Amino acid sequence: MTPILLTFVAVFLLILSGGVLLYHRDALLRRLASVVSPETGPSESWLERLLNMRNTASLARAIDPFQKVLPRSPEELSVAQRRLVLAGYRKEIHVNILYGSKVIVPISLAVLATVTGFYEQGPFFIYALALGLGFLIPDYYVGNRIKARQFKIKLALPEALDLLVICIEAGLGLDQAILRVAEELRISQPELTDEFNLLNLEQRAGRPRAEAWKNLADRTDVESVRGLVSMLMQADHFGTSIANSLRVHSDVLRTQRRQEAEEQAAKTTVKLVFPLVFFIFPSLFVVVLGPSMIKLLDAFDKYLL
Repeated sequence: MTPILLTFVAVFLLILSGGVLLYHRDALLRRLASVVSPETGPSESWLERLLNMRNTASLARAIDPFQKVLPRSPEELSVAQRRLVLAGYRKEIHVNILYGSKVIVPISLAVLATVTGFYEQGPFFIYALALGLGFLIPDYYVGNRIKARQFKIKLALPEALDLLVICIEAGLGLDQAILRVAEELRISQPELTDEFNLLNLEQRAGRPRAEAWKNLADRTDVESVRGLVSMLMQADHFGTSIANSLRVHSDVLRTQRRQEAEEQAAKTTVKLVFPLVFFIFPSLFVVVLGPSMIKLLDAFDKYLL
């Protein structure tokens, strides 16, 4: 039982670690290429090439048999599209990939359990666990991408606001300043750059500025972005200085970030209790009481003999 379990866990961890290493390696190479030759644009990772490939016909044909297996209601489809937009995947094929992965990943885990022989420990339980985990892994990945993207946008916003203030005070309009900031942050903050470019495209298409900014807040679902949108709408409505409003909002965001860091630092004392109790104290007990216990056992053996 133990060798089979270790083999299954080792194979799964090997596949998972290989995928993580390839993803981070491609991300590093992409950033280096964008710095060395910015005119060619950053290279895409293998996952982004899969999700953003130009010729999507072959990928659509490969995913089509699997994505049709699961039924989807309009409500579920709307929720899935909303989550994918928050994660940065906006094409229609991304929804099919999500539903197809909910079929492919469980089948892959079930095949892995069969090949390694791990199913012999309890076929019903193992296959149910493999199918359940495989069905939830795509949703977990999308949720993880949403949190990571929102966190990056939240960290990049104060820097972008400072650049907006500089551009506006230099004489640019708000729309031109957003384009300039998006160009400057193209390498360091690609997520926020993507959102600014979409904002500019919506305004070019004829959508009102207030509606375009509201769509930006809905696409990101970040509280600081919603506050920025409300502040800009109020400044436009009452005719106040946009540069001063952006400067004040940037200072508020930095204050909030510092307060959140202090809050997290204050929580570490409570979080350290569990590692101390379960890991450090037992080791101390073994080191401190171990020699004395050995001597006591030797003394009892001599007394009993």
